[in-house]
Amino acid sequence: MSQSKLSCQILVILLSIFSSTLILETKVLAEDSLVSKQPSTSLIDSEQIDSLVGVKQQPQKSLLTTNAEQLTPSAAVIEQANQDDRFEPGLRNSLDSKSSESTTPINQVTSVYEIISKQPEQNIKSKPASGNPLDLNSSKQNNTLITQVNSVSELTDVQPTDWAFQALQSLVERYGCIEGYPNRTYRGNRAMTRYEFAAGLNNCLDRIRELITTQTTSAVSKEDLAQIERLQKDFALELKNISGRVDTLEARTATIEQQQFSTTTKLSGQVLTYLGNAWGENAGKVNNTALGYRASLNLNTSFTGKDNLAVSLQAINLRRLDTATKFPQGRLSGVTDETRFLPSSMSGDGDLRLNGLQYKFPVGDKLVVSVDAYSGDRFLTEPITPLSNPTTGAVTYFGSINPFDYPVGQQSGIGLQWKAANWLSLDLDASGETNTNDPSVGLFGGGGYGLFARPVITLGKLRLSFPFAHFYSPDFGTDTLAGSNAAKLFGAGPVVGNSYDFSFNYRITPQMSFGGSIGHIAARTLGDGTKGNADLWDYRFNLVFFDVGKKGNLAALIFGMEPRLTGTSNAALAQAIGLPPGQRSDRDVGFHIEAFYTHRLSDNITITPAIVWLTAPNHDERNPDVIVGVLRTAFQF
Repeated sequence: MSQSKLSCQILVILLSIFSSTLILETKVLAEDSLVSKQPSTSLIDSEQIDSLVGVKQQPQKSLLTTNAEQLTPSAAVIEQANQDDRFEPGLRNSLDSKSSESTTPINQVTSVYEIISKQPEQNIKSKPASGNPLDLNSSKQNNTLITQVNSVSELTDVQPTDWAFQALQSLVERYGCIEGYPNRTYRGNRAMTRYEFAAGLNNCLDRIRELITTQTTSAVSKEDLAQIERLQKDFALELKNISGRVDTLEARTATIEQQQFSTTTKLSGQVLTYLGNAWGENAGKVNNTALGYRASLNLNTSFTGKDNLAVSLQAINLRRLDTATKFPQGRLSGVTDETRFLPSSMSGDGDLRLNGLQYKFPVGDKLVVSVDAYSGDRFLTEPITPLSNPTTGAVTYFGSINPFDYPVGQQSGIGLQWKAANWLSLDLDASGETNTNDPSVGLFGGGGYGLFARPVITLGKLRLSFPFAHFYSPDFGTDTLAGSNAAKLFGAGPVVGNSYDFSFNYRITPQMSFGGSIGHIAARTLGDGTKGNADLWDYRFNLVFFDVGKKGNLAALIFGMEPRLTGTSNAALAQAIGLPPGQRSDRDVGFHIEAFYTHRLSDNITITPAIVWLTAPNHDERNPDVIVGVLRTAFQF
């Protein structure tokens, strides 16, 4: 057999290995095309190779190495298979069994594929490696980093007992396409980049082309070809199994493409159930164990990859547990919002209704614009407290966030998020309260409104937030959905005011954080004969423990004072909102004490048992304490 013929066969074998591996990688990664919409294809056609070199090869039976131990998948491929549901269990087991034999060489094939398929227009040699023995391009640029060796014995850290010794010896002494470091080391255990591998492979292929041209007499032996043919036969079954699994993955990919919900829209859902009761001298008589729920469907659509159209549908039938307060006597007694679980409506009948319609898009790198046709969320920067998550955070609304951040309801408006720096973000918003769809009212026709600003500062483990709101409500006072009934300022006419909040959260350790907030509302009532000023205050502090018993679990203790009317400027205002003669504020101070533990049953299901102790409900010590017990279950998909 001529030298040229033998060299051609080696080249065919090398290229066919890349072809087989690229086909496998293409099929395994096929599901990624559902997002990118850029189908992967094999870059090497075996029939084209046959026509170029004149050698007929056996499909899917070519191997790269002369050592059977090198025919194993890379650690990166094995790790991806273990973590990615796209791989079938059988394929993961096969990869694991092969990984026990070796963990290195096949990673080279994967790296070549990723360079070719994912960066087709990038010049591999344009990024020289930093001193890897295979990176010949780097050696040409800096001869002080890498030096040519003529014998594997010159590499002081390579021993005959090394599993890759024979392969390295062949590449160094027979083909001359491996280089070492100036200190005569090879550093075979050092990880190399894909660029370095490509450079080394390219050099070896150049050497083969040179052999074909010069027809060197001793470059390839019959024993080499015999060993390659033997390895092809030994691994014929594995190659056949891989082909079958590729067909299976291809069928699964086709099914997903046909059945996927949308190419631009992601559907997610959440169901929260609350099983709870309230006990107390008065509360125990009027409450029974009840089960309520809130179910949400969210559709997030992106048209450019950077924007987001959010549509939220919601069904709810939750009710408040009754604190059964008797003081102050009159219309301020009865049920309060101190037991509210969510800011959602407490009069829902379970019908599915629109709950949010918002479109966000970026303007440059630092500005995000939010157009809200129907949305109550005015803060685009994520909350600084871990308690605000409705599935894993606090069970009560007061425990999850300072209610003074939302002194009035919002319906339609526009918002901005300015990412001024890595440590500073600013949210701005202007919105109407209700009836913004009514042409007689509109956005600026005399209805309620809110102007919001919220800077968020991140200083390492410390996060600070300073929400501010200027608001006007003609009909709903300062209904923060928490605290005493007097703090809502109902009955004294339209209300205008400013809301201030100072919030902080400090991550003491990876397993514990301490946070809190202090809020103040300075309001003025505008009713005829009831004009005056009113002050409201609240505060809350929390201690949160992370990964308690299991990663993702969370436990917390919350202590605070729910919104309380601390003073009014005149008696007419006080009596208009329902306070008895001679009383100008809430009579006493009640406290909110909450403890809960969130346990993850799975990635999609969590349960949260919680207990809430309300002292002096309605901020009146004449009302007996109330104990609330609740079990929240969250389902997400």
